[in-house]
Amino acid sequence: MKLIGSLTSPFVRKVRIVMAEKKLDYVFELDNVWGADSKVGLANPLGQVPCLVMEDGGVMYDSRVIAEYLDTLTPVCKLFPPNSRDRAAVKVWEALADGVLDAAVLVRLETTLRPPEQQSAPWIARQLGKVHAGLGVMAADLGEQPFCMGIHYTLADVAVGGALGWLAFRFPDIDWRSDYPNLARLSDKLSERASFKDTVPREA
Repeated sequence: MKLIGSLTSPFVRKVRIVMAEKKLDYVFELDNVWGADSKVGLANPLGQVPCLVMEDGGVMYDSRVIAEYLDTLTPVCKLFPPNSRDRAAVKVWEALADGVLDAAVLVRLETTLRPPEQQSAPWIARQLGKVHAGLGVMAADLGEQPFCMGIHYTLADVAVGGALGWLAFRFPDIDWRSDYPNLARLSDKLSERASFKDTVPREA
């Protein structure tokens, strides 16, 4: 399998963590979707990463789709529970983490791609409001549990840990560690896993 992605995308990191946890072999092909020489559009018509190209030439995109598929390939470190209600709960956690990232990414694009005089302060505030609201719900739902789903490590933790790591990388002024000590504890615990250590976001 070949994974097309970047070293900074939190959605690519989610898939890389899943690959590592599942002990799956793959080729990692770096691609800058904003570069003139970007090739991901040849595989993904949306021009987005991550994009998974399978051995038979089939293509998958969207980190949620890819992660769920990868979990079926081997019984090693099952990241989705078999129970339908628990499985849905994991996907809700993932949707929340991805939603926080979607809003934060939009803020970053607005503030880095537009000159200051063209930026919309109300729109930025609206997106940041989603980030803070999402963090608050994450913290409330986590409570004092060791992992998002209780005692079991799942894709919920991969998604939440990746979101928190990206916020620390791109938005260090959002002090979620002080506001939500339980999220900080979870993040610290996850950061000790090899899959997280090996995929820390960084500029190429």
